[in-house]
Amino acid sequence: MPIRLLLAKHQLICSMSKKGDCYDHAAMESWNHSFKVEAIHGERFQTRDDAKHHVFDYIEVYYNRKRLHSKLGYLSPEAFELKNVA
Repeated sequence: MPIRLLLAKHQLICSMSKKGDCYDHAAMESWNHSFKVEAIHGERFQTRDDAKHHVFDYIEVYYNRKRLHSKLGYLSPEAFELKNVA
């Protein structure tokens, strides 16, 4: 099915930046890469529910609390918060 029909069928609107702006989705693309490499690649899930729990654990437990982030000076979000509290 052509993309235009698919978008119309599901009432989706494309996110577009100005012409030639290659950095529009750079942050999201970087996150998607990390997610796929660290959480999904090579995994096999028995059920959709198993996959949902795995994704939740990766995002809420690991990525948002423990994973080192370059933008935070290679600290985990928890360590960054503790360091910067009053």
